[in-house]
Amino acid sequence: MQHRWLKTTAILAALWIGVSAFAAPKEQSVTLQTKDGWSLAATYLPSKEKETAVVLLHDLGKSSTHFTSFRTALAKAGFSFVAVDLRGHGQSTGLGTYKTFAREGTDNPFNKMTQDAQAAVEFLQTKGFSVEKIFLLGTGLGANVAAKTAGLLPDVGGIALISPNVNIRDVLSIPALKLYKGDVLIATSAGDRKGFLEASILRNVSFLSAGDGKVTFLTAYDFIGHELLDKYITQSVVQWLTTPHKPEVLPDNSSPDNTLPADISGLPSVSNNLMPSVLNE
Repeated sequence: MQHRWLKTTAILAALWIGVSAFAAPKEQSVTLQTKDGWSLAATYLPSKEKETAVVLLHDLGKSSTHFTSFRTALAKAGFSFVAVDLRGHGQSTGLGTYKTFAREGTDNPFNKMTQDAQAAVEFLQTKGFSVEKIFLLGTGLGANVAAKTAGLLPDVGGIALISPNVNIRDVLSIPALKLYKGDVLIATSAGDRKGFLEASILRNVSFLSAGDGKVTFLTAYDFIGHELLDKYITQSVVQWLTTPHKPEVLPDNSSPDNTLPADISGLPSVSNNLMPSVLNE
């Protein structure tokens, strides 16, 4: 009887060890060091399911905790990520709070948040991720920081900009998007007229820089930033992270005559089609 009990216990122990080996990875609290001396609180989730990792950059006045729902979605999809409390936010206030930061100037603390994003990228590289497999995702201010960082790190795999603007606290997005050639996702709300207008301009800049098939534009009726991400587009963004580049559409060579007609005056203008209707009002 005792022998049978010991055997059963051994089997259960082996099963428990096996289940534990395949248990879902847990989030880890880590500290990132920037080159200008900031210690940043961050949350890291390792995953062996995908080779891609995501850097999460929150909006002005928020923190990495505002990505809680999206972090869950990333974990379920098998992505690794690091969610950062940007300098002056959340638990990253050792050298001050964002409320005291200068709002103007191309070298103000908000512009220096690119160093926060770069520290996250470098951290992921120490974990074995190549820069081409690292994506930057930001909301609001974090979106502008992500865009500007991509201008400094042109080899990052892609950038997802949720409710970006042309200018937030003097963090400018257009100059960087003119340089970046990788995959870009831009999401905005039609209910935010100014935000929609500026996001549409950023889409066109990205299209002209990166080319056809590399720019994805998502819209919703209302909400912005983290709420837009959580309420409407989480699954779309996760899918984009899986397959960010649209497949190339090859020309149909079945027709014996593929030449353009001599008179193309009646065809629609490509440049006009690139501009959203709100820009033509």
